[in-house]
Amino acid sequence: ATAARARYPSLGPSVRNMAEEDKKVEPDAEGEGEDNALAPEEEAQVEFEPVVKLEEVKTQTMEEDEDVLFKMRAKLFRWESDSWEKEVKLWKERGTGDVRFLQHKETKKVRLLMRREKTMKICANFFVAPTIELKVNAGSDRSWVWQCHDFSEEKTDVTILAIRFANSENAQKFKEEFEKAKKANEGKIDDGASIEKSKAEPEEKGKEDSPKEEAAKEEAAKKEEDAQ
Repeated sequence: ATAARARYPSLGPSVRNMAEEDKKVEPDAEGEGEDNALAPEEEAQVEFEPVVKLEEVKTQTMEEDEDVLFKMRAKLFRWESDSWEKEVKLWKERGTGDVRFLQHKETKKVRLLMRREKTMKICANFFVAPTIELKVNAGSDRSWVWQCHDFSEEKTDVTILAIRFANSENAQKFKEEFEKAKKANEGKIDDGASIEKSKAEPEEKGKEDSPKEEAAKEEAAKKEEDAQ
């Protein structure tokens, strides 16, 4: 016990002193000190109502009309220019997450969709066209490279993507599902675009001129006739 007292410092007054202090109650002017000391502290109960009530808004991702055919965790890369030297091309990581093949319930078209973990931001989104070919990446048995029209960002262009899996077995399963998706899209998709051309690029044919443009053209034609 002596050794324990020497090793650990005291945490405060002894239990005996604390008990004696509890017995001492100074009465107030009316002699009601004891009652006031023993009276429990009353807690104020205040309720606050929000000034503006926000209604729950359901967001749609366009995945509600699709069935998940395949899902597997992987890491995606894109072949693009270096940030400092534009003429230099290199692989840049796009994100890590679940790569999925989604089939529309009505059109039966199959697309590849991949979102980043945590942020859920789309890093790959395109229809699996029959013309897309998977190629082995630098002799690795767990990664593939292909070229497609990727619509994961506002700007769409022909993109070279590479995907890497944890092992060769997962990479082989991905290839098998990729080939199934290509076969399912035969006759439904002409190229590697992720959305139809009519939606992505509005046609300029058949566009009518405004009245101002027609008047300007007529005036220009008259000037040409007068000049001749």
